[in-house]
Amino acid sequence: MWDFEHGTAGANFDISYTIPSKCAAALQAGDADIGIIPAAAYVTIPDLVILPQVAIAARRAVRSILLLSRVPLSAIRSVALDSSSLTSVALTKVLFAKWFGAGRNFVGMEPNLQAMLARCDAALLIGDPALQVDRSRYQVYDLAEEWIRLTGRPFVFAFWAVRAAALNVSPNLDLAHIFQTSRDHGLQPDNVARIAQTWAPRLGMTVADAQNYLSNNIHYHLDPDCLDGLRLFYRDAQECGSLPNAPALRFLEIAKPVAT
Repeated sequence: MWDFEHGTAGANFDISYTIPSKCAAALQAGDADIGIIPAAAYVTIPDLVILPQVAIAARRAVRSILLLSRVPLSAIRSVALDSSSLTSVALTKVLFAKWFGAGRNFVGMEPNLQAMLARCDAALLIGDPALQVDRSRYQVYDLAEEWIRLTGRPFVFAFWAVRAAALNVSPNLDLAHIFQTSRDHGLQPDNVARIAQTWAPRLGMTVADAQNYLSNNIHYHLDPDCLDGLRLFYRDAQECGSLPNAPALRFLEIAKPVAT
């Protein structure tokens, strides 16, 4: 969002902020034209077009998508699911169905770790609460790291999508270029440092830890390896019943420069 908050890109959009699952709901309802959505939402919302090459993905441990358990993995019988991320819930179910062991009981709950573990053996925790948790108190499984270890592919958590019906609203806007350029500007080292300085105190993290998370744990490119991982996730999720069959990935075309 760098160019939207610090540059001129925001002048072309009416911007609001919420969690990705609610972004997806707004797209589905027609209340928003563009949103960053959980990868799982693409399967359930018709007529979406993906903005190419921009993502929230992981090529190593992601740190903010965790399975926390009071017992060893083989002894887990029930899992409390933080339902604020459709993709992380589906990933949890895929990992259990294909590798960790099927037959677990999954329970949707609010992201309160103590309440989750009072009811279930393990809990899926995502986002800021996962970054803040005291890992020394639990058995911890980073779900991106587990997926990468088991499949050899990156994991894609979210990407930008636009409603196909909205593409003609502002046909002169090169959406792919706008969002890719904003991503690139935000990833400049000085700007990552500014973001870390702003957000670290809000999350109870050190600036260095926040900067490391933004620089090393999140991968921001929807590159060919990530697309392979995304398609595999869709296949596995459909096979184990955690998601319906995914449509083909449909991308917004990148505008070609006009020769002069």
